[in-house]
Amino acid sequence: MANTDSPLNIEELLAKAEQPSADAMRLHPFYRGKVEVALKARVRDFNDFAIWYTPGVAAPCRAIAEDPELVYEHTHKWNTVAVVSDGTRVLGLGDIGPKAGLPVMEGKALLFKYLGGVDAWPIMLDTKDPDKIIETVLLIQPGFGGINLEDISQPKCFRILDTLRERAEIPVWHDDQQGTATVTLAGLINALKVVGKKLEQVQIAFIGVGSSNVANARLIYAAGATPALCRMVDSKGILHKERKDLEQRKAEYVDKWKFCQITNEEGRQGGISEAMEGADVVIALSKPGPGILQTDWIRMMAKDAIVFACANPVPEIWPWEAREGGAAIVATGRSDFPNQVNNSLGFPGIFRGTLDVRATTITDSMCFAAANELADMAVEQGLSAEHILPTMDDWQVFPREAAAVAAKAVEEGIARKPMTYEEELKNAGEIIRRSRDLTANMMAEGFIAEAD
Repeated sequence: MANTDSPLNIEELLAKAEQPSADAMRLHPFYRGKVEVALKARVRDFNDFAIWYTPGVAAPCRAIAEDPELVYEHTHKWNTVAVVSDGTRVLGLGDIGPKAGLPVMEGKALLFKYLGGVDAWPIMLDTKDPDKIIETVLLIQPGFGGINLEDISQPKCFRILDTLRERAEIPVWHDDQQGTATVTLAGLINALKVVGKKLEQVQIAFIGVGSSNVANARLIYAAGATPALCRMVDSKGILHKERKDLEQRKAEYVDKWKFCQITNEEGRQGGISEAMEGADVVIALSKPGPGILQTDWIRMMAKDAIVFACANPVPEIWPWEAREGGAAIVATGRSDFPNQVNNSLGFPGIFRGTLDVRATTITDSMCFAAANELADMAVEQGLSAEHILPTMDDWQVFPREAAAVAAKAVEEGIARKPMTYEEELKNAGEIIRRSRDLTANMMAEGFIAEAD
């Protein structure tokens, strides 16, 4: 395929990548937070306090005590998510602690509300102990409808998620794992359509074996990719059965050791370049580039190669460099290039549908449903090498995801408030539209001030 990129000056690109940080340092102290608690109930006069608080509030309290399920009807629980983090793996910043991680979790809450109509609140934990994190989430779950785990380091993030999914009575989700994997799978489905290859036949090189790529591999293998044909590369090289360093720590690195057994059937060893040789697809979530992936390594891939270089803020390889090496499709995590792979395309709609049918968990099948809905919408818009996914501007994708997720939860028998696809599409659309209109009206009326 022809090279359609326009290689900009690298200094200009870096300056563009740094501009949001400069704006953030100006606007964060101006607003002093990105989310707040606002009233939903009317206060016509002070007599209304007797309804919303004592003595009137005792009536719904007694009703809930008799039937705990009524908490979803009488309180905000039906639409509230806790964004829980210990600040040990924040974006590309690493272990910066719970206070320094708070701006990110506030941003997550903003996206939840604006894109999904979900009321989310950041909960920062001053502990790195996975058992204490698990205990804390279980203790706070009565006040929330769902839990979004965020920016928790591996390998403990896997045990925390798996344990909470088993023990919690509300849905628990780790967006760095499941959210990233859902959107990546959607992009991969469509990228393979463009180049005319089948998922079960392609060789995939996963560069980086952190929480995001572990989840990517889990979901992509479950969707039909053949693990034996795929290779995974961590900081010490390609995973294979003779990796003694992982064998000695297999109780800690459960997923990595499992991947050593089921991937890389030929036993290939080496590093990134060796893993990429002959691959149809590379999915990189390693560290910011450029230069992590080389143009010459792209040339060693199969014809019509697909390159997902998703490190932020700078991808592992610039898109034009990947195309120069023969890549047919290039995706990154950035919005200023075509084919942005961003988990914000997933979690708002997925949680919307999960909450609306009161699903007890979020299954892989629900993630598949969301991924297929994302992929289908891009096909309807017009699939091409530079358009394999919708963007966050395509707000209709979120009610569609919600409807697909809700319908799948009903099909699997884990929805406590069943709805049809059509019912949830209408319901989710109204909730999300209200949230967007509310923000627009608050800006127009000056309740959200305009910064200088």
